[in-house]
Amino acid sequence: MSRRAALRTALRAGLSAWLAGLALPALAACTPGGGLQNITVAGGESGGFYLEFATLLAAALRREGVAGEAEPLVTGGSLENLELLRAGKATFAVALADAAAQTAPATDTSEAMAAVGKVYENYVHCIVRQDSGIRSLGELAGRTVGTGETRSGTSLTARRILETFGAGAGREAFSKHPPAERSLGLNTGLAALRAGTVDALFWSGGVPTAAISALNEDLGLSFLDLSALIRPMRSRYGPFYDRVLIPQNSYAGAPGVWTVGVANLLLCRQDLDSRTVERTVELLVNHAAGLVPQTSAGVQFLSPDTLINTAGIPLHPAAERAYRRLHG
Repeated sequence: MSRRAALRTALRAGLSAWLAGLALPALAACTPGGGLQNITVAGGESGGFYLEFATLLAAALRREGVAGEAEPLVTGGSLENLELLRAGKATFAVALADAAAQTAPATDTSEAMAAVGKVYENYVHCIVRQDSGIRSLGELAGRTVGTGETRSGTSLTARRILETFGAGAGREAFSKHPPAERSLGLNTGLAALRAGTVDALFWSGGVPTAAISALNEDLGLSFLDLSALIRPMRSRYGPFYDRVLIPQNSYAGAPGVWTVGVANLLLCRQDLDSRTVERTVELLVNHAAGLVPQTSAGVQFLSPDTLINTAGIPLHPAAERAYRRLHG
């Protein structure tokens, strides 16, 4: 069986189990007509999975005739994507679930967001140079740390990680001498790490991230274990954080490390026409293999167990209808 066929079969099986226990709510009527002429997908920074996925999705939307034109947008990340979505400047947006929950407008407004699906799991990387001698988060006290682009989901999650760690028992030194934060995205942050102007860099993305792999091969990097913070983060901020493993040798020579995982969602506005949403869901289900970046190491892309697990952000009614129809 091909990878695409296997993905489709597994997805339908997972959807069947989900639908078996779901009460059927009244759904909005389908918008007549054929969808949109132009679609934009708000992605992320060059070299990151957000933009890779947005590029593949835009190409599929064009190829399958969902839109006459579709293009990915290079952005700073989740928070900027959500701004573009609310303003009507993006049709779809890729965003972290914690960022989406924090910025979601009231559900009775035209700007209300809806989920099309969970497209993959984001892995928080806390990256240091191997030659730095830094082996734990506590050793970042008084040092300089890159915490992501100002309007990125990484910046939100990284700040929550640092605040949660500093609030823990026995961490007075960290609280008295917190890290100096710099708003650096993936590429500028890696350049700063190379130059030694930052001691650590936070990045939330797929495994492996190509730009990190390149610097690791050239310089040698280590990744800090963040998994002890998951329970207190869930208590402070909500159930958005999971314990996930960056597998051994995901980055050449690096041991496996446990870290914080956050669901990454494909979002739209509630007022997006039903036909466009339904056909996009069909792409996620029936063309899943073609939407996985070649660099992916299997980081729960379009998983049948998680595609409809949208971390409390409600599915668009047309998306919910499409999943029911596609379950077999």
